[in-house]
Amino acid sequence: MEKSRFKVLAETGIMSRPATRLVMAAQEYTSDVTLTYNDRTVNLKSIMGVMSLGIPQDSYIEIEINGDDEKEAMAGIEDYLQKEGIVEKVTMDADA
Repeated sequence: MEKSRFKVLAETGIMSRPATRLVMAAQEYTSDVTLTYNDRTVNLKSIMGVMSLGIPQDSYIEIEINGDDEKEAMAGIEDYLQKEGIVEKVTMDADA
């Protein structure tokens, strides 16, 4: 299992274009990928699930990945999120 926590930096949060691209990035891997925000967890490969969370700027999210390519998947998803300026990685014990 790979698990990381992030703070959302994007002014628009994780909605519309960022959400669509994030889902597309997750779909490149065979592992199960989930996104948690405000105690709600959704499949990160589902655009409807991600959009239903309504994730705003300055919120905290967690991504958990389980499967054969979990390390590669986490590296790829983190790379996408950080290159696009959508999030910054934070330690798992940071205050939300």
